Amino acid sequence: MRISSKEVEHIAMLARLKLTEEEKELFSEQLSKILDYIEKLNELDTVDVEPTSHVIPLRNVFRKDEPAQSLSVDDALKNAPDRAGSFYRVPKIIE
Repeated sequence: MRISSKEVEHIAMLARLKLTEEEKELFSEQLSKILDYIEKLNELDTVDVEPTSHVIPLRNVFRKDEPAQSLSVDDALKNAPDRAGSFYRVPKIIE
């Protein structure tokens, strides 16, 4: 499938890119090759292939979610640049 320079210009406009004429020609060639390859992949028979989200098996590596002792207020606010009692103090943003 051939991508024209006009189509490359349209894509560049959508992406807010300014391309030179040489770049338009280069990208037209490259995008055409990509689409040709995709067309080749579409020729494969995938009727008996189950859909997968990952090609390798995955397993959950998270630890168990068990209650534990949380940080004390002093530890949690230890690096706060400014605090008011047991809270972070932040600049006022609403007038």
